[in-house]
Amino acid sequence: MAALMVARWPAALRRWLPDTLFGRLALLLIVAVIVSHVLALTLMFELRPAHPAHPGHPPGPQPPGVAADGHSLPLPPPGPEQGLWNAPPSLQLGLLLDISVRLAALVAVAWWAARWLSRPMHRLATAAQELGRDIDRPPLPEDGTLECRDASRVFNQMQARIRQQLAERDRFVAAVSHDLRTPLTRLRLRTECLDDSHAQQLFRRDIAEMDAMIASTLDYLRGVAGAEAWVLLDVQALVDSMADDQLAMGHRVTVAGQAAPLRGQAVALRRCLDNLVGNAIRYGGSAEVTLHDAVDALTIEVRDHGPGLPAEELERVMEPFYRIESSRNRQSGGAGLGLTIASDIVRRHGGRLALRNVAGGGLVAAAIFPRTAA
Repeated sequence: MAALMVARWPAALRRWLPDTLFGRLALLLIVAVIVSHVLALTLMFELRPAHPAHPGHPPGPQPPGVAADGHSLPLPPPGPEQGLWNAPPSLQLGLLLDISVRLAALVAVAWWAARWLSRPMHRLATAAQELGRDIDRPPLPEDGTLECRDASRVFNQMQARIRQQLAERDRFVAAVSHDLRTPLTRLRLRTECLDDSHAQQLFRRDIAEMDAMIASTLDYLRGVAGAEAWVLLDVQALVDSMADDQLAMGHRVTVAGQAAPLRGQAVALRRCLDNLVGNAIRYGGSAEVTLHDAVDALTIEVRDHGPGLPAEELERVMEPFYRIESSRNRQSGGAGLGLTIASDIVRRHGGRLALRNVAGGGLVAAAIFPRTAA
């Protein structure tokens, strides 16, 4: 209901409304304090009686401050026709000072109370963000109010279930890896006994293709890089080493630009770059790696000179096992996991992988790594 009421507010008013729970709580409490004091001042200045009756005061005109029996009486407070502004300056100053002190104290308490109430939500959001990078992070302390304890308990139960499912997945992947590689090994040994050299070569190629596809699929499912330690990487040396390896295999790879060290996972980042460069070589015959370093982010671009991709396929090609060319021939695209794995690695580093076509021909894969995310 409250969200519906806020949604109906004018756009100009919603623009000034804070986005955080702390900001909205603080604004609500401060507005309530100010409105209550404005109402109190209104009552004090405008709604006080002109001449409140005094018990035992006989009707008829009497001198100000003198009762019928001659005793002195306190002067009545000023009424609307006089106004409190006509009171002595010391009374005005004392009243305004009293209201100002109380208002400041209440605003400070409201500010502190809003921050105190929103702290558990901030802690829960931080824990959820860290959970994506480290599933083994310490559980949340189950303290605070009843609602905070319930939310922390549910969050810890969710983390425990995710860890259990990941452990079961790893055991399943290990079993499947063993069960699939064992017959492949037997086939490879029996291939050596073939007399026909041409058939032997074909069998070896098919077995190697099956082995590579199984390895890629199992590595993607296992997610081994997720448990890798985070270190300060020399990205420049990593990219140069990868380019030298490709040159040694007869592939043309160039590197341009400079990059400062980046905190990340060395093996995972190397695999990400290998996949991007491998795609560029497969479809374009060569790869151009360009480093764009900035204060807030490091961008690694890998360009090929191939045919590029249709605009509607630039996002879909990063989905698992998706390929535009449906034959699944490894010479023309592999198992459809290279870009998926690269995108997952970049996302694990807090960044994103973006593909775009180049006007002069070819495709650019840009891996953007924020320097503040890790």
